[in-house]
Amino acid sequence: MADKVKKSILWVLVNVCRLLVACTFIFSAIVKIIDPRGTEYKLQDYAEAFGVGYLLPSYVPLVLAVLLGLVEFRIGVNTLFGIRRRSTSWLTLAFMLVMTPLTLYIAIAEPVSDCGCFGDALVLTGWQTFFKNLVLLGAAIVLVCYPRLQSRLISEALQWTISMYALLYALVLAGYCIYRLPVIDFRPYHIGSDIVEAMTPKGDVQFETKFLMEKNGELRLFSTEDYPDSTWTFVDTKTEQIGDAEAPEIDNLQIVTYPDGDDITEDILTAEGYKFFLVAPYLEFADDGNMDAYERLYDYAQHYDYPFYCLTASGKEGIQRWTDQTGAEYPFCHTDAVTLKTIVRSNPGLVLMNGSVVVAKWPCTDLPDLDEDSEPLDKLPIGKPQLQSHMQRTVTLFLWFVVPLVVITFIDRIWLGQRMYRAYLKRKKKTE
Repeated sequence: MADKVKKSILWVLVNVCRLLVACTFIFSAIVKIIDPRGTEYKLQDYAEAFGVGYLLPSYVPLVLAVLLGLVEFRIGVNTLFGIRRRSTSWLTLAFMLVMTPLTLYIAIAEPVSDCGCFGDALVLTGWQTFFKNLVLLGAAIVLVCYPRLQSRLISEALQWTISMYALLYALVLAGYCIYRLPVIDFRPYHIGSDIVEAMTPKGDVQFETKFLMEKNGELRLFSTEDYPDSTWTFVDTKTEQIGDAEAPEIDNLQIVTYPDGDDITEDILTAEGYKFFLVAPYLEFADDGNMDAYERLYDYAQHYDYPFYCLTASGKEGIQRWTDQTGAEYPFCHTDAVTLKTIVRSNPGLVLMNGSVVVAKWPCTDLPDLDEDSEPLDKLPIGKPQLQSHMQRTVTLFLWFVVPLVVITFIDRIWLGQRMYRAYLKRKKKTE
């Protein structure tokens, strides 16, 4: 009896560890797969922090980003369904033996601001990531020690089908999100976001001015309520924030005109009406294959008097080169490269705003077909935010992945049940 209870407890422990590993790896993989460019930028940050960025060809970080997502997804799905339990458990352990010491170093040395393991969906500190990996490492050790106690959700005959379908699903989704844009946007510049509101601290924000006064060599701060007499000499004022407030979602957006260097961030964001932004972090590496489309869009904007700006982090030479190649007549503005990469995952990408609200975003591979003969934006569908909540998009992705798996599993269970029933009938016949 005691052995039976012990085995039951061990079975529960192993399968809790299995579900923990599977869910964490699948979530981490999906976040990377739907935003391969974001993972690419994070890998570039790592390469630069470790001083090896110059050694990598430009395409390597993106390839590694996709491969990392595919490996995590394959591990997660195989662990969830109990596919190749022994080899999958050892692969999980090997993965965690690499990642855990690495995240310990990142937590101590802080070469990057965050690990990026869950992308923009869930930002963890270095230490949070390390402790998360410690838990996963312990779970992986349990799975390696007891692979046969992991419950199978599919028969061995269909394991290859499930594994290949998962790989195909991840590849197609990653390719779509590279060619277009992330199907789920966790960044503060998502469609429907009010940029001015996102730049405003939330909470009870108040400011109090205090006066620095001097008397007989003594310096003291006074408020308006206890302002001293004339024997004190005024030195300076200090303004302090009082009350609790959350930091704004966006705190690094600054738009500066080229070549004058005037900060026009507030003027642009508070101006009413539609405006276009051609966002190109680095014009030197921007896709110039749609030069005619850029010019048609600019002519369309000029026709209806919509402001049109190119935001870039490139310097004078990059801007001049782009102008010579494309014949661009639109004005250029300087903005931080990291901010531009956050705004849209394309180089270049197009952003349409109405006032301070993001209405639409397009990659360079799928620009809107607008020209001087097109109607104004307020009469076109693209002139209104095409809002779909994160939950709706998540459910759609979930159903696209899960429904075929459920169908396959259901067929597999019926087939397995029929085999067991035929075996039962055969045994029964022999005993008669």
